[in-house]
Amino acid sequence: MAYAATKADGDMLGSWWSEERGGYIQPTEFLLGRGGTVLGAMYATGPVGRMGADEAIHYITYRENLRRRDEEQAG
Repeated sequence: MAYAATKADGDMLGSWWSEERGGYIQPTEFLLGRGGTVLGAMYATGPVGRMGADEAIHYITYRENLRRRDEEQAG
């Protein structure tokens, strides 16, 4: 979570920057795995397109199930 993100911060993340109301960063979301690996990202250009908590939980559960399966198969 970020507060008072600057345009430079947004540029570093590849976020869309709105010039309305004095300028602000549009939502930029990342799901990070172990070691900081980006498992998923969502970039919004307006009020639609934000990931809900239920979607994040579903994706995290899916990834964990895949990891466990791979560990079991590896032996």
